[in-house]
Amino acid sequence: MNCGWGSESALTGGAHYPPRDAAMGNAALIYFRERGGWRRENGSGSKPLPVLITPRSRRFTAEMKPILLQGHERSITQIKYNREGDLLFTVAKDPIVNVWYSVNGERLGTYMGHTGAVWCVDADWDTKHVLTGSADNSCRLWDCETGKQLALLKTNSAVRTCGFDFGGNIIMFSTDKQMGYQCFVSFFDLRDPSQIDNNEPYMKIPCNDSKITSAVWGPLGECIIAGHESGELNQYSAKSGDVLVNVKEHSRQINDIQLSRDMTMFVTASKDNTAKLFDSTTLEHQKTFRTERPVNSAALSPNYDHVVLGGGQEAMDVTTTSTRIGKFEARFFHLAFEEEFGRVKGHFGPINSVAFHPDGKSYSSGGEDGYVRIHYFDPQYFEFEFEA
Repeated sequence: MNCGWGSESALTGGAHYPPRDAAMGNAALIYFRERGGWRRENGSGSKPLPVLITPRSRRFTAEMKPILLQGHERSITQIKYNREGDLLFTVAKDPIVNVWYSVNGERLGTYMGHTGAVWCVDADWDTKHVLTGSADNSCRLWDCETGKQLALLKTNSAVRTCGFDFGGNIIMFSTDKQMGYQCFVSFFDLRDPSQIDNNEPYMKIPCNDSKITSAVWGPLGECIIAGHESGELNQYSAKSGDVLVNVKEHSRQINDIQLSRDMTMFVTASKDNTAKLFDSTTLEHQKTFRTERPVNSAALSPNYDHVVLGGGQEAMDVTTTSTRIGKFEARFFHLAFEEEFGRVKGHFGPINSVAFHPDGKSYSSGGEDGYVRIHYFDPQYFEFEFEA
């Protein structure tokens, strides 16, 4: 298990602004912005120190040393904390499902059984069961503690999204529109063994127009909120299957949806270079966070009015550009003012998934480079006050 640093080139060769110093050395940096642009100041000595600059020009040394998790051979597709935050589940475009201790990056174990890329993962509220969906046309239920496979639900196409409801009794998953099969959202009640044994969901919702690319359970488990390839957002009833609300605020595919801690809001990440904040009940658009590259994932802080965005240049184009212009940093925005106030470098390629720890004291990111990085915030992060 390697919990150390990556190569220096990965940590010093980020985007060309904010300004960088070639001698910065091994540190994942956050730069804070003040009115009028980015600023950088160097410490004394032969090796400059990375410095946080706030609008009041107070200086702090920032050396957020990440824990590097190396457990996948292919690109990370999703990372997810359990409710308590002591475990971190990671899946990638290889068949392996990993679970790690979030406090120190030690690998607890793997769930073996899938034969294709694993697109999604979720754990129930008491971390007894784990749900995974894969491109091997299956959704699997696992015992979290022993790693034993409890159920295998076969589908006609790849499983793109999956999730437990708040009580952990009902699961939902969506399948891709491919190979002549249309996109479906399936609902299974785990309290009814016959549904699992016969592979017959109690409800199946067809999505004819545009396939679902991201989906989460809404408040109280009464509905699911689904993002589509077309940029549409739909709220489906978990009882009748009806479309309760439909909005279209994004112009391109929605890559990720993540709820706030209290489930009253959620944030979407889209290929149209934006992340947007919505009300969970009405799907009313609240805020927009703009970048210059596609946003693959976004997460809301449970403690502060902060949102972290992960993305970067499209994966297929990464080989033609350097990390300097690929913009592979995690970017922090203020939730109310929609202004960016910090960045964290580190990944070699686009960030595919980000997640805040439930206690808000750290966050993790998984990238196209196959690495997962756990970042524990410095004390300065908690002291920082955004000035409008």
